[in-house]
Amino acid sequence: MTTKNTSSNFAFNIIAIIAVVFALYVLKTLLMPLLLAAIFGIMIFPVQLFLEKKWRCNRLFATIFSIVIMFGFTVILVFLIVTQLREFMDNGSEYISKITEIYTKALSVVERSLDVSSRDSLLKKNVGFSELLKGNFDKISTFIFESGAIFSDFVLIPIYMFFFLYYRRFLRSFTYRLFSKKSKSYINTVIKEIYHIQQNYLVGLLKVMLIVGILNTTGLLLLGIDNAIFFGFFAALLLVIPYIGVIIGALLPALVALVTKDSYWYVFGVLALFSVIQFIEGNFITPKVTGGKVSVNAFIVIFSLIVFAMLWGVAGMVVAIPITATIKILCDHSEEYKAFGFLIGEPENKFLKSRARSRLKKWKAIRKKR
Repeated sequence: MTTKNTSSNFAFNIIAIIAVVFALYVLKTLLMPLLLAAIFGIMIFPVQLFLEKKWRCNRLFATIFSIVIMFGFTVILVFLIVTQLREFMDNGSEYISKITEIYTKALSVVERSLDVSSRDSLLKKNVGFSELLKGNFDKISTFIFESGAIFSDFVLIPIYMFFFLYYRRFLRSFTYRLFSKKSKSYINTVIKEIYHIQQNYLVGLLKVMLIVGILNTTGLLLLGIDNAIFFGFFAALLLVIPYIGVIIGALLPALVALVTKDSYWYVFGVLALFSVIQFIEGNFITPKVTGGKVSVNAFIVIFSLIVFAMLWGVAGMVVAIPITATIKILCDHSEEYKAFGFLIGEPENKFLKSRARSRLKKWKAIRKKR
């Protein structure tokens, strides 16, 4: 009887997971503005709180003023990015012709070294390399502009933000009623932890972006790359997409270096620059700034990026870490799902140490006692 119940519970859980994933995929256009509004709302909530407590503003004015300030900066930022990217994409044919020229020279050298006959040479055949490159270049440009599409809904997001901030006590009261079996102190603790981890992540991310943007810009200026300030800070902004954003950010100035510079060493210089900065950011800047407050291990980060990218595209990659961090807190406060919270979190040092090393330490300790 117990085996049957276990099997039926497992089957039910699998069906429930499939249903949730399907609902998330279908409801992307409905859920994405809500999630972004919640994230932006957490970001500007300290501003609203300052206006309400320090300046004694009423909640309606504080909410509207906070949203206007944030979206004013957002509109200016998006306008500058789109303008620069349009200019970059307008020169796409120049980049394609340069890459095609490099491909032709490299292929010619390889064929000469391998003693390929002129009849069998790929240079004599119409392989359509430039057409293939143009198609992929168009895909890259589509991907880049799609990453800015998450900011395109400038109507729904501020409306949702307004109600999240203005109705915050009403929504908290709804949460008490929804989870009436739980105590108010328990619910308040969970809400406070979710808010703090999101706030720490967002503030820490902004600080990291600023530091990395300055490092990128300094390096590109030293290399003499055109539009160094834009490419430096644009690559820093793409840190919202972990691991993948830095690759996109490095490719754009590398292409500019390929077209505008006489030596290929500038391209390698740009790629080396971004690799070094990425190493410094991942190992020193981010741990120092965020202090490990968003305790999600690298495996889960990569896995969540893939899952949310499959569900919601580029926008899903942006919200993957905040959602995963929230899921971890909910699992940590649930006895049934505590194991999943443990799996999502950063492993302790004792799980990463080699057993051979620990045995060696014990053996040395025993020898000292003797």
